[in-house]
Parts: sequence; structure tokens; C-alpha cells
Amino acid sequence: MADPKKQEKDFTKEVDVILLETKTLAEAGQLQEAVDKLMVLEKQTRNASDLPSTSRLVKEICQLSYDARNYTLLNANIQTLSKKHGQLKAAIQAMVELAMGWLDEIKEREGTEKWLELIETLRSVSEGKIFLETPRARVTLILAHHYESLTKEPTSTSSPSKGSIETASDLLSELSVETYSSMERREKTEFILEQMRFLIMLAREKDEDKAVEGKKDVVVGGEADWVKVRVTGRKVSEKFLDEKENEDLKLKFYDLMIQYDLQHREYLSAAKHYYKVWETPSIKAEDQGRGREALEHIVYYLVLAPHDNEQSDMLHRLYQNPVLERLALQNALAKCFVTPEIMRWPHMEALYGPHLRETDVFKSDKRWEDLHTRIIEHNIRIIAQYYTRIRLSHLTTLLDLSAQQTEDTLCRLVVSGTVWARIDRPAGIVNFREARTAEDVMNDWSSDMSKLLGLVEKTWMGVNAAQAAQAKVKSQ
Repeated sequence: MADPKKQEKDFTKEVDVILLETKTLAEAGQLQEAVDKLMVLEKQTRNASDLPSTSRLVKEICQLSYDARNYTLLNANIQTLSKKHGQLKAAIQAMVELAMGWLDEIKEREGTEKWLELIETLRSVSEGKIFLETPRARVTLILAHHYESLTKEPTSTSSPSKGSIETASDLLSELSVETYSSMERREKTEFILEQMRFLIMLAREKDEDKAVEGKKDVVVGGEADWVKVRVTGRKVSEKFLDEKENEDLKLKFYDLMIQYDLQHREYLSAAKHYYKVWETPSIKAEDQGRGREALEHIVYYLVLAPHDNEQSDMLHRLYQNPVLERLALQNALAKCFVTPEIMRWPHMEALYGPHLRETDVFKSDKRWEDLHTRIIEHNIRIIAQYYTRIRLSHLTTLLDLSAQQTEDTLCRLVVSGTVWARIDRPAGIVNFREARTAEDVMNDWSSDMSKLLGLVEKTWMGVNAAQAAQAKVKSQ
């Protein structure tokens, strides 16, 4: 493609004349003669850098081929014109955009075979050309949706479901639309969300295949594609999604991220993403619709998340929010986790089980078991606050677990740094207080004595002030 240069001659009049002549020839069935005439003049206009005339001619060549339903000639002309020496970039762009406008009509009228031929022609022409990166991305997205449709309505010649999805995902993933300067920001975001959606579909199919085949290799399955989902998600600007006109993109993005979070059991991230959804004005306004559902899921995934400072802070702030009081069951569940009291699992299961097991969150036995684990961990933290030492038999009774399960859970919390504990197995005693050195004891004693003497001094000064005031009153 030649660099733009000054126009040497205006071929407008010649183009006007030849367009009438070639149209007559094409209508008379002499399509190739008409195309040849246009090609001759196109060379002159191209060499003279007459962009308007060149654009008109290349578009007319394609238009005549399209009107004659000669799609083989149409594809050949698009290929030929795009490779002409010194061809003007804007002329190629105009030709490609014109051909893209025919895609829907060709698919409806001629079927997918001719449609796919034109798609591949446009992709071939636009490959490696920066000025055609946006049209290429749009055509590729159309082709990806076609492969997706094959999974729903397979044909005798179509590839298997997973092969179609994998092909579509690969087509989209090879395009780095976030670097395209000619594409609008909203369109970029839509394209990235489609990349994420196809990657999730592919990852789920691979995970299903792995489960069926029973392979134990961690590399096998969709883990690599799940990683790509996370990486691709970082390309989306959450600040841009917060704009009112992008609300639909925001909801779609967080839905995809929640699918990723739940796949990896990252419950705190899922709760934060549901919180972002709940903060959306249109969602928050629906007290009994999507707003209520989002708020319920925030509570569920917060209590499922492992305890840490961030989880505890978010749970306490949510519990203090007056909006949560509208949800009696979820408010009571959150209260159980913010109150420093032991929760007995049989009681919790009997009280909340019938309702929670009907929700989409706790239908999974794995998540129900995770809730049981979080309640046990909560109980151990509370016991560690009130006991310095406790018999293992008593601890297992309070936790409603066997001795082995109690030890396993306690060890996991110790390793994670949530509590400090040591188990004396011969004596059957659990110690929740770390042994202190004599220096630590003396430092604490010294600190306590300083506080005590400070209180004594303050009290003595108050008594003296009161006696002085009484003496003054008596003297009067």
C-alpha cells in the first residue's frame, strides 16, 4: 500500500462516463468485459492518487459482481484489487466495508458455503493491515458466532461441538482488540467480553471431558483456559463499566467473573463481584427482583469465604447496613457469624437447612460442606478467645465432630495463622495460649502496674478535689 501523496489528476468525469457504460454491459451479460474496462481506469486513478475516483471504481467492480451473483468473481476481485501495487488504503477500506454489508443477505439467500467463502476472503485481505484491524475483528466475531451456532444446530459437515467452540475461541483470542486505536471503547469491551465467554464455554467442555475420562493430570482439562479468562478480564476497565450507559456491559462482565470465581471456589471474590452488581442503580432499585437476589448471594458467599481481615470487615459492614434487615433469614445468618458465640451445626442445619438447600448456591453438596467447615472454623476462633486450655474430648463435643476431624480442622487453622494452638495428645489437652517467657510476663506485669498506679493517682486527685470543694462550702 502506497503512502498518501498529492492527487495528480481528477478522473471524476471519466468515472461518471465509464460507470454508465459498464452498467449497461453488465446488464447485457458481459460482466467480465465491464470489469476489465473498470480495471483499466482503476489503474490510472490509482497511479494518479485520485482517491474518490479509485474508491468509486473498486466499489463498482465489486457491486457488479455481487449484482450478477458471481461470488467467485467477487472474491477474486476483492483479492486482486487489495494487492494492486500502490493501492490506496482508503479505497481498500471502502471495498471491505461494502462487502461486509452483503454478508447477511448472502447467508440468507445463498447459504453458508458462499457466505463462508466471502468471510475468508475478507479475513485474508485484512490480515496484517492495521488500517483494517477493526473490520477484521468484526468479521472474525461474526465467524465465531457461526461456529457457536454449529454446537446448537450441528450439520453433517460441521465439526464436533468442542471443536467448533475451540475454533471460535482461538479465532477471537488471537485478536488484541485492546490495542486497536480505530475501535470505539465500548465495542472493544464487548469484544473482550465475548472472548471471555467463549473461553469459559471451552474450559467447561474440557473440564467435562476430563471428568468423563477420569484423567488425573492437572494440566489436562480447562485450567489453562480459565487462566486466560482471568487474564482477559484484567483488560476491562471497571471504571468505564461504572458509567450509566455501560450498565449492560457491567452486568455481563461481573456475571462472567462470578463464573470464574465459583469455578475456583473464590467465594470472597464472588461476593465482591455480586456487591458490584448490587450497587448498579437499576439492580438496587429492584427490592424484590434482581436486587434482592444479588444481596442474598453477597451474604451466602461471604459466609462461605474463609475468614480473614477483608472478609470479616465486609461481613460486619454488610450486617450494619439497614437494607439487610429486609432479608430476615440472611440477616439472621450474618448475625450468627458476626456474634462471638458458638454455632452448633445440628441446630444450624435444622434451622437454615430447609431454605438454604433450595437455593442455587447451596444445592451443591460441596458448598453445603464448605458452610459446615466455615461454622466449625468460626467456633474454634470463638473457643480460642474464651479458653486458654480445653480437653480435646470437650472440644469435639462443642464442635460436633470426631476427634480426627477436630484435629484436622484445628491444624488447618493453625497453619493458616488464624489461631495459635498446640495439642498435647497424651494428655488430651489443647492449649490456645502461646507459652510466654519470663521477660514477657514481667513486661505485661509492669504495664498493668503502670495502668493501675495511673488509675490510683487519678482517683486520689479526684478525691482531693472533692474534699476541697466540700471544705469551701462549709466555710461559707
